[in-house]
Amino acid sequence: MKVLVAGTGFAGQGHADAFRAAGVEVAGIVGRTPEVVREVAARKNIPYAGTDWQAALHDLRPEIVSIATPGGAHHAAITQALALGCHVFVDKPMTHSGPTAVELYRLARQRGVKTAYAASFRYTPSVRHARRLVAQGAIGAPTEAECISHFNLERGIPFGWSHRAEQGGGRLNNNFTHTLSIVSSVVGDKILRVAGELRDDLCRAPIVAGVHDFTKRRNFIPENLNDPSLQWGESNVEWSYTVLAQFESPFAGKPVSALFRHGALVPRFHEDHIVFYGMEGAIYLKGHYGSGQLYLWGKDQSWQEVPLPRDIADDTPRVEGETEQCWHHLVRDFVGDIRGEAVEPYPTFRDGCRYQLIIDQLRQNGDWAAVPDPDADLPQGGCE
Repeated sequence: MKVLVAGTGFAGQGHADAFRAAGVEVAGIVGRTPEVVREVAARKNIPYAGTDWQAALHDLRPEIVSIATPGGAHHAAITQALALGCHVFVDKPMTHSGPTAVELYRLARQRGVKTAYAASFRYTPSVRHARRLVAQGAIGAPTEAECISHFNLERGIPFGWSHRAEQGGGRLNNNFTHTLSIVSSVVGDKILRVAGELRDDLCRAPIVAGVHDFTKRRNFIPENLNDPSLQWGESNVEWSYTVLAQFESPFAGKPVSALFRHGALVPRFHEDHIVFYGMEGAIYLKGHYGSGQLYLWGKDQSWQEVPLPRDIADDTPRVEGETEQCWHHLVRDFVGDIRGEAVEPYPTFRDGCRYQLIIDQLRQNGDWAAVPDPDADLPQGGCE
């Protein structure tokens, strides 16, 4: 099989490495800037380098495409790939809106192709360990989950796709997708209800030329943000969110409550974490995506560090970086499924579509309720 990759940044190069490790020929890569795509293709030993996605599809006729561009560019690229019957691996967010995600999900079903959606931090070893423990009854029936993270991102990070909703930006698209996937993988993937509060604490960002690799954008922060010659771009997305959700769980008779709290621009006092609480115990994972050490609160009523099971450690891809490990794991399952092998369920366009609809709902509704005024026209006696 051959794969054609869209995107030449950190994600595009990471996807290419993951597909090559899974035994798929990386036949070509497409990017916006000719000199950049040629340099990446040469360094990664990819034979085809281009800037025209549709031309590359027709030149190479790949069985698989890998979409590693910002979310605003996903819809057209995926639509063109599906028209040729390609299997599609897409990084989060699936698209920039719920309606376009629904369209792609239904089109992929009509074409009968395989799809994968890379909200992929559910594959960190500690999260997989937590999933096993919950399924084994280590904490009894799960009752609650909480995902807490504070990133303290620099306010001077140059303006780009991450600042605009129509380009797939915002913290819901690029943080919440991962934590939602993590909780779904551990307690159950049927999401019943959501409500939330979002806030744009940034409002604007400096416009700076030369930024290509998203992971290196900090290198382009202007030295003087008060320079009157600076141009500014307007943010229209959330940089902080608090989301409440309920999940139906096969391990509990009642819905599991979940809290997702994220502040991109504020400092953390203690470590970020993910916790799963149950009727008989709790599981604590260090790190904003739960990729650190796992601790179990059990019958002895104390937190105990639990080592990673040997089989999970042995099954973890041997590559540098947590993000890269998770891509490799998901690609391995996706390619195995295409080949007809037995694999565990993995996130698909159906998940990406649901997540995008949830994000739209949170951005549009908020679901605030006014607090009654005790001095208003209440019945005699009121709060006295």
